[in-house]
Amino acid sequence: MLGRIHCNGLRELCEGLLACEGRLVHLGFDKAPARSTLSDANTQRGYLVFETLYFKLLNKYHSFISDSRLKGLSIRNLKVVDSTTIQLFSEILRGVGCKPLDEAKRKGGLKVHAMMDAFSGVAEFIRMTAAREHDRKFLHHLKLPANSWVVFDKAYNVYRQFAKWTEQKVWFVTRMKDNAVFHVTKVLTDKTKKKNAHGVIKEQYITLAVKQNGTETRLKLRRITFKTKEGKVYIFITNNFTLPASQVATIYKNRWMIELLFRQIKQNFPLRYFWGNSANAIKMQVYCVLIAQLLMVVIRKKQLQRNRLPT
Repeated sequence: MLGRIHCNGLRELCEGLLACEGRLVHLGFDKAPARSTLSDANTQRGYLVFETLYFKLLNKYHSFISDSRLKGLSIRNLKVVDSTTIQLFSEILRGVGCKPLDEAKRKGGLKVHAMMDAFSGVAEFIRMTAAREHDRKFLHHLKLPANSWVVFDKAYNVYRQFAKWTEQKVWFVTRMKDNAVFHVTKVLTDKTKKKNAHGVIKEQYITLAVKQNGTETRLKLRRITFKTKEGKVYIFITNNFTLPASQVATIYKNRWMIELLFRQIKQNFPLRYFWGNSANAIKMQVYCVLIAQLLMVVIRKKQLQRNRLPT
């Protein structure tokens, strides 16, 4: 509630709690905490407390909030990877971007990298870095079991990671970069010259060069060209050779679920103000937002179940 009225500092937060003092007993408080108490907590209590709480809640409710299937897909283990940036002043975290020409403060940023379970709609793995860190580094931190599926945009194209996943039987779907250099080894489908064709209009087997330990190998992939009814063309690549091409396109379509997750978090819990200047305090507040978002998903699912019960 206090986040919704945009408290932009600990003083306003404490004043808001003081105004609600009669109701704080329901939260286990005898009285509203002092500003110095909250300030000390931001400094001394590690954000790992809230990280641990988030993942314990996720472990408890994961099966409850997960849907058994996604429309149009036959796979059962799909992860979605993306990141979102929270703007901060450079005094809080290291500034990013070019120095402004005027005397304005240079913006810093915290980048939240996330891997979301497509069947539950909540983040399963979180990593926070300075905003200047490139997205593709996040892939090295993922631990995925065999026969997992992961989907991400072309900013994450790392051929060496793709080769490693292929050996581990971890399947991925992404878009191909426009400047990618590849060799076509086989054409399975080509409807590009067919008038008014849409859907999967071309499917190819290709190879890409991968340099590892000073040697070059060729990575085998599928290249799928998909055209929407509006005429927009997407080119996907995957290391799986058995799933129907139409489902590969559907998997990438589900990547937008994580964009909706980020949008929902920023709308319901706007991170415009932080109640501490340290990296620890900022990460703590981000995890509190994730905890609140997870609990909202649980409450929404319970409400849907109640509405389905016969009267």
